[in-house]
Amino acid sequence: SRGQVFNYGQGLPGRAWELGHPVLMKSDDTYFRRGDAAKRAGITTGIALPVFAGDYLTGVAVFLCGDDAQSVGAIEIWHCDTARSHDLVMRDGYFGSLDHFASLARYTSFRPGTGLPGEVWQSGMPIVMNDLGRSHRFIRFQGAQKAGITTGLGLPVFHDPMQVFVMTFLSAKGTPIARQIEVWTPDTEGGLRFHSGYSGSGKDLAAAYATTYIAPKQGTLGRVLLTGVPTIGDDLPRGAIGGGPSDLTKLVAIPVLEHGRCKAIVALYS
Repeated sequence: SRGQVFNYGQGLPGRAWELGHPVLMKSDDTYFRRGDAAKRAGITTGIALPVFAGDYLTGVAVFLCGDDAQSVGAIEIWHCDTARSHDLVMRDGYFGSLDHFASLARYTSFRPGTGLPGEVWQSGMPIVMNDLGRSHRFIRFQGAQKAGITTGLGLPVFHDPMQVFVMTFLSAKGTPIARQIEVWTPDTEGGLRFHSGYSGSGKDLAAAYATTYIAPKQGTLGRVLLTGVPTIGDDLPRGAIGGGPSDLTKLVAIPVLEHGRCKAIVALYS
């Protein structure tokens, strides 16, 4: 992948840029330029999340998935064309071996405020949900319980105001999509304050970050606040991982931009 360049409409990242919304692509798709290498690595599916500041693309985050019977999780793309419908329906998704849960998703729709996708749509903010198998906020809680899915993250995708897109990341406790999930929001001083999150280790993130302030340019999250570009980082100061020592080593930071302004930054730690 290093040294690869994707022009407008070219490959998975270029296709997401051209279409202006998240895109799922199988590794054997003719658009997927790295298909042979992906197959050798056991990668079967890629999902691209473009980030726009108004009409201008700042970057594309690509999630690559492999079919593994031991790994439980899903990534979903929900869409509503507001000129034709009032419901979010599943446009595409990766479910691995979760065939029953995939079938549930295809026959489920959401209005603003209902379920994880609907709450993200209504609030326009990233939302983290835990204990999905017992939470009635998660409309498919019985399916989640059966599949072993415990944690969900929903992200709004802003570009065309007439086209609503929401991405949801669903994972099991044993194979989490991230070991720690954090949502940070800008404050009146121009920096970032902790908003919400989830720690697989049970850490109380709200207490750990009660006095934490991240300034523009400070660490990976501060740079993402300044640039609006999704970034992978390994410069994790003590204050950036809930205070105190931790075995977390890397993070993916994804900005949520609306009308060119940062509403939130989502940090996924591994």
